[in-house]
Amino acid sequence: MPRYAFRVEYDGAPFAGWQAQAGVPSVQGAIEAALGKLDPGFADGARIAAAGRTDAGVHASGQVFHADLIKEWQRFKLGEALNWHLKPDPVSVTAVVPVSNDFHARFSALERRYAFRLVARRAPVVADRGRVWQVLKPLDIDGMREAAQYLVGRHDFTTFRSTMCQSASPVKTLDEIRIEGLDYPAGQEVRFHLRARSFLHNQVRSIVGTLERVGAGAWEPGRVKAALEAADRAACGPVCPPQGLSLTGVGYDPDPFS
Repeated sequence: MPRYAFRVEYDGAPFAGWQAQAGVPSVQGAIEAALGKLDPGFADGARIAAAGRTDAGVHASGQVFHADLIKEWQRFKLGEALNWHLKPDPVSVTAVVPVSNDFHARFSALERRYAFRLVARRAPVVADRGRVWQVLKPLDIDGMREAAQYLVGRHDFTTFRSTMCQSASPVKTLDEIRIEGLDYPAGQEVRFHLRARSFLHNQVRSIVGTLERVGAGAWEPGRVKAALEAADRAACGPVCPPQGLSLTGVGYDPDPFS
């Protein structure tokens, strides 16, 4: 059976998350239903495999999944047909490539990249509603950058791990946290960029919510180091809402989409 890798973007707002669940809309469910219009295997219940499972309300511009189809397709026609059948769901396939059967969207991935957008201003956000987390007061970018450096590297991230996380170990290597501060006439935007081979459940939102406390002046940067070393979920700051978070890319070697 020919295997294809797909890069996909989606608006997570109307979905209960990536993973297919009975009785609720999911990104995986929407894609598999669309594939069921094109391929007998998916009409009979075949499943796709994704690089990661995003939570309810989380978006993606660079999610990757693979599917085994019964017949061969020209990749342009496959992408066009799948996008047609995905309407009106806010899901779009942006690239399709044939891959070998040893490629796996999840297990072949070498890194995942997430971005989180936060807007600090008094006026309600309108143009980016549902795409950012809004707070009311400007944040200290330098303080958040100082605190973030305590989290880079290999650590026990129990503090920043959901109690519902199913990962076998809380130990992860966070390769990068990069924080951008952008000033606009209407207010301040802060963008958090995080990169790692894999993440724990709610790890990114827990980190961003904690760093926001530093930016707001409620925490000293060193308190983030103490929270990490505590290896205790109770030491974590608040978990930020999902709408500012997006899975922006997945790294492979070689990159099938290059």
